[in-house]
Amino acid sequence: MFPAVKSVNGVAIRLTDERWLHVSEEHSEMAGYATGVLEVLERPDVVFAGSAGELLAARAIEPGKYLVVVYREKTPDDGFVVTAFLTRRFRQLARREQLWPR
Repeated sequence: MFPAVKSVNGVAIRLTDERWLHVSEEHSEMAGYATGVLEVLERPDVVFAGSAGELLAARAIEPGKYLVVVYREKTPDDGFVVTAFLTRRFRQLARREQLWPR
């Protein structure tokens, strides 16, 4: 299990071994990014609303390439990572409602 980190809303977000296995198996390019996932949760460039209550934290990792972490805040004190992926399609993310920074 990875250490929980605080989201921009101050909620502790967990990255479980099961979720990391999902991320690294479904998105093989993510294999070396476990620490990066936690860093994006703590210090994103931007957070967008998902379509089903989830949140999407994104941060540029190189020009034109973003690490996106999809997570849920279940309670004011607890949340978890759903998945994470790399993308160059930031415009598609930016169509969503931006929650942070406002």
